Amino acid sequence: MFDSKKFVDEAVGSIASKITGNAIIACSGGVDSMVAATLASKAVGNRLLAVFVDTGLMRKGETEEVRAMLAEMGINFKIVDASAEFFSALKDVIDPELKRKAIGEMFIRVFEREAKGFKAEFLVQGTIAPDWIESGDGTRDTIKSHHNVGGLPKEMNMTLVEPLWDLYKDEVREVARLLKVRSSERQPFPGPALAVRCLGEVTPENIEIVREACFIVEDEIEKASSAGKMTLPWQYFAVLLPTRSVGVQGDRRAYGKTVVIRAVASVDGMTATYSKMPLDVLDTISMRITNTMKDRINRVVYDITNKPPSTIEWE
Repeated sequence: MFDSKKFVDEAVGSIASKITGNAIIACSGGVDSMVAATLASKAVGNRLLAVFVDTGLMRKGETEEVRAMLAEMGINFKIVDASAEFFSALKDVIDPELKRKAIGEMFIRVFEREAKGFKAEFLVQGTIAPDWIESGDGTRDTIKSHHNVGGLPKEMNMTLVEPLWDLYKDEVREVARLLKVRSSERQPFPGPALAVRCLGEVTPENIEIVREACFIVEDEIEKASSAGKMTLPWQYFAVLLPTRSVGVQGDRRAYGKTVVIRAVASVDGMTATYSKMPLDVLDTISMRITNTMKDRINRVVYDITNKPPSTIEWE
């Protein structure tokens, strides 16, 4: 049985022995990176710099929320706005694997730049077991490359430290509860952020649409769960499709985009079943999305596929 207290004690000691100088960590505010940052901060104190990169691909209000969490945990941190760089790197990129690798490489470039100012020699990451399992190796197929695995450039000038490498999501959450990390129950969010929920080209306009759609899906599902209408899913979000379809607005033809609602139940992310959401909740989400973005979205659909055969995220 997993012993979170024993893991924390061993992880802090191991990190302290490995990091002999200054270190930097990408901290998204998600449970994986927050746990890794908290462990590293306990091990080396202010020799760790947690960097939150505003990629322009984050969820609504994410920067402010992460700033508050890092300050609350007493972690040395910095907010970096690199949104223009990320949109430039993703221009004309359609293939999901190329998106992930472009984002991963840009992350490292940003960190290398920040690391020079901080004189960091070590890069701490919140990589967990599903990340490297799904990214594949010489003996396993690549299901999808995770930015912290498949996107790392060969010439990276920092030594990797990955204290959560052998853990699964449920174990990370157990550690987070012990450490009193506020995001312990926060639903998973992909490293490449909204870029992999925006199928097709990643543009500021498309990201704005999927950001608002994700906010609506999260808000309505959380309200329904609080009201006792449904069990809160393990993960729930929206996806923007690159295709258009014909619709009607008033008495005129509309040619808009499609949003997909995705909600699943899972324990560790390795397998998942789609959530049987009440129809009235789906109806509310659909109407709110189409009314809020009536000039851009005219169709909302619900994904009822399990993992396998699909993955939880669409890309």
